[in-house]
Amino acid sequence: MMKRIWRGTAFAVLALSTTVLSWSLKGDSTSVSAGNFSKDTISATEPVAPVKTISAAQAYVNYVNDIYTSADLKSADLDFNVFRKAMTGYLNFRTAGMVSAARQIISIVDFNKASTSKRLWIIDLENRKLLFNTLVAHGQGSGDNIATSFSNTAESHQSSIGFYITSNTYQGKHGLSLKLNGMDKNYNANAFNRAIVVHGAEYVSQSFINQHGRLGRSYGCPAVPVELTPAIIDAIKGKTTLFINGPETVKYASGYLNEESAASQFGQGELLAGS
Repeated sequence: MMKRIWRGTAFAVLALSTTVLSWSLKGDSTSVSAGNFSKDTISATEPVAPVKTISAAQAYVNYVNDIYTSADLKSADLDFNVFRKAMTGYLNFRTAGMVSAARQIISIVDFNKASTSKRLWIIDLENRKLLFNTLVAHGQGSGDNIATSFSNTAESHQSSIGFYITSNTYQGKHGLSLKLNGMDKNYNANAFNRAIVVHGAEYVSQSFINQHGRLGRSYGCPAVPVELTPAIIDAIKGKTTLFINGPETVKYASGYLNEESAASQFGQGELLAGS
């Protein structure tokens, strides 16, 4: 009788132990599958997308396109090819340390357009924003409503095409004015000595256009509306880039239009310091 009781008790203990062991194993199995691997371990098994790099030339194109699109310059009727030329010169100036790194401003005048058009654009490159789009005059000797002739000669009263770097301000016969340094030897290098400056003029207005069918004309200066003069000069003074584009029929060549050197400051798809 005692042997049967002992044998039954042994079977009961064995069964209970087996059940407990089974529960323990199940618990360990759950722990292994859900808790013993860190997120880093799991993610390490996932495929990693290859890093895509682009050439400096393509990075340059992307940069120019991005600013043109972000600033909505197409809606402001700025020709993309003219903008690209201006940007190329600006980037070459910046590479050479010729323009302000703190003032990423570029001004563009397109004399391929009539004087009745808003053919001056001033763009904040850092914030990808159009600051001004307004009227600007050309020289008396360059033509009537459309400028067709350009000169680098004193007393020609003609406008000069090409790249400029803005200088300091002064008070002259037109009030607040901004001196310009012409950077293209064969096109505008005499601008400073000719007193080619940015200044305001009453004849640069819609009312003058309404009365005469065109803007008034300067002695070669890119004259702007009087009411905008202080704000425009304040925005572009102090070593920023100005590009004056001429008609396609006018010959113009400049070393500052070298896109290869302009793209040299781009590396692996990103603009270097100062972008």
